[in-house]
Amino acid sequence: MKKSLILIFIILFLDQTLKIWIKTNMYLGEEFSIIGNWCKIHFIENKGMAFGMAFGGDIGKFLLTLFRVIASILIFVYLKRIIARKDSMLTVYSMTLIFAGAVGNIIDSIFYGVIFSESTFFNIAQIFPSEGAYGTFFHGKVVDMFYLPIIDTTYPSWFPFVGGEPFSFFNAIFNIADISISVGVCLLVISLIFFPKKNDKANEEKIDNSIEKQEVDITEK
Repeated sequence: MKKSLILIFIILFLDQTLKIWIKTNMYLGEEFSIIGNWCKIHFIENKGMAFGMAFGGDIGKFLLTLFRVIASILIFVYLKRIIARKDSMLTVYSMTLIFAGAVGNIIDSIFYGVIFSESTFFNIAQIFPSEGAYGTFFHGKVVDMFYLPIIDTTYPSWFPFVGGEPFSFFNAIFNIADISISVGVCLLVISLIFFPKKNDKANEEKIDNSIEKQEVDITEK
């Protein structure tokens, strides 16, 4: 459990440190290049679900955040359970990454609305502003910044319907918490496919031993 807690702390520290820096140093929509034109920091805020989707206004946002909190609690309970029963380390670390990423975005949703002023295209947000923050508890916006337009080009003029229009491959913008969740899910799938649970192996060995014992008893009789 100690290693999982350390990993959770590291991910949350990196995620929140970068988000706070972005929030207090960049205008909304501002960007700068890290590696060429295909790896950039581009500051946006996610008001609701993944890819900027939202539903139900303020009530929907509150319910979404509440759902994330409940889901994270369940994930943590499950994480403690698989650690206690000594599942494969790959499974443990995958759930650790998923939990850390979920909490990273939950922090934004719960607290950012009451500790930051509004980020706009003309004003950089202030932390604990004297004039008041931009929202309320459970109504904060999630900060996203990593933008990887691996292919950024234009459709050929002869291309049906969209000829001449811009085309960008992988134009999603995400944060460290999102990366943690994505990597965790991938590792979990790998774990489930290629590494059966230790408990399953133990149960199989118990069944095999039981069958062998019964066969021995029958033979002796």
